[in-house]
Amino acid sequence: MESPGDPRMVWVGKDLKDHLILSLCRGQMSLGFVFLCRKPHCLTVICQRLEFKDTMRRVVRQSKFRHVFGQAVKNDQCYDDIRVSRVTWDSSFCAVNPRFVAIIVDASGGGAFLVLPLHKTGRIDKSYPTVCGHTGPVLDIDWCPHNDQVIASGSEDCTVMVWQIPENGLTLSLTEPVVVLEGHSKRVGIVAWHPTARNVLLSAGCDNAIIIWNVGTGEALINLDDMHVDMIYNVSWNRNGSLICTASKDKKVRVIDPRKQEIVAEKEKTHEGARPMRAIFLADGNIFTTGFSRMSERQLALWNPKNMEEPIALHEMDTSNGVLLPFYDPDTNIIYLCGKGDSSIRYFEITDESPYVHYLNTFSSKEPQRGMGFMPKRGLDVNKCEIARFFKLHERKCEPIIMTVPRKSDLFQDDLYPDTAGPEAALEAEEWFEGKNADPLLISLKHGYIPGKNRDLKVVKKNILDNKPAGNKKSDLINAPKKAADASNPQNDAKLDEILKELKSIKDTISNQDERISKLEQQMAKIAD
Repeated sequence: MESPGDPRMVWVGKDLKDHLILSLCRGQMSLGFVFLCRKPHCLTVICQRLEFKDTMRRVVRQSKFRHVFGQAVKNDQCYDDIRVSRVTWDSSFCAVNPRFVAIIVDASGGGAFLVLPLHKTGRIDKSYPTVCGHTGPVLDIDWCPHNDQVIASGSEDCTVMVWQIPENGLTLSLTEPVVVLEGHSKRVGIVAWHPTARNVLLSAGCDNAIIIWNVGTGEALINLDDMHVDMIYNVSWNRNGSLICTASKDKKVRVIDPRKQEIVAEKEKTHEGARPMRAIFLADGNIFTTGFSRMSERQLALWNPKNMEEPIALHEMDTSNGVLLPFYDPDTNIIYLCGKGDSSIRYFEITDESPYVHYLNTFSSKEPQRGMGFMPKRGLDVNKCEIARFFKLHERKCEPIIMTVPRKSDLFQDDLYPDTAGPEAALEAEEWFEGKNADPLLISLKHGYIPGKNRDLKVVKKNILDNKPAGNKKSDLINAPKKAADASNPQNDAKLDEILKELKSIKDTISNQDERISKLEQQMAKIAD
């Protein structure tokens, strides 16, 4: 009934009190009325709820990515009948670029991966050619950012191989790599190309070592073998490739300057759980990590490498046990989290406003994912406002998933597509090893991206005897130059002379014995006659 003093006020009986408060809190009742009951404290409760809902309304952040939605393609646009690798290794098992999708598959008697042109959808024949030069299972693959026909692979056979894929894809199985990089003593689970320098490749193995190679010469030039005491879970380059960050089984995240071979920053117990972590660099230099709490809840965190005492942001997500694989788009500052064994992709926007990591939405499907590939920005369809494309691995197929910002206009959306990293390298390998840095060379996507002609990868094997001995022994893996340098001192010269004399003596002895044998044979011939 209405209050006699004010028709806008309504007295509420005791029986309806809880129901009305609950309805108000759920947003099911109009906020234009204040409901009262006979007990005074109920007015306070209702006013507090009103205040809370007004506050929440004020903090809802405006973002052009709030309505990003994911959509799986039709069945005829999937890649079917693929035997996705069953190796228990926490890598993405898939690598994508604007020309090809590569998928690690099961192979008898060694390791192999498929390389399919993007248009090669539908059922993949079991006899389709593979890249199969490894003698152990392939654990990780990565396309070169500066050549869409070059891919690197790391394997349980302790080697890294670099392959040149024909322009139109494989017609025969590929068994001969362009170069084999040998230097790890245990299986190689991580390969990652330098973002801006041509032919610079990083590999990390279960020997707790990181090696940086000049693929153009087949040389290992930097060996970081004394910085990690436990297995390395992942390695990430920063935007210009001057630093790397690593996540390790000892629960530490390290920021490393590879050329100076020193740890710039590190954080112990980044995530306290025992399950694997991931750490990646963002465009602004901050570090984003995923891991597990002590109670096995999945967490994500944001860190400033200049002060890693406390995280900028730390959020708990759920209690699932799948390792979260982060994929980052530096153009939009969106991070996509794909859990192994999950059936969802969560995405977040990173900003400089609190709480810094803003949840956007979740794409869910029925089937869990075995792995995931992430298309570079230049491979997307800008006419459909596509801002990300994933290649989700099921047990027997690969399913593209397209992330789109809903826009009515057909015009090019400048705010969604700022200039992005192009396929040209900003530096040569030698320039980077000498200490130079450069940001990625950017291209506009206004008229779409048309893949150009890639030059073949040529490996020039240097004569190691021509190398000058390095001043810093840690920065040079090649032992032969050191031996060549050592051979020039007097002690080694004397030893070499001694060996040569002994060799000459043995040769003389052999010559004398040959003559003696010849004479004996002649004597036997005479006796026989």
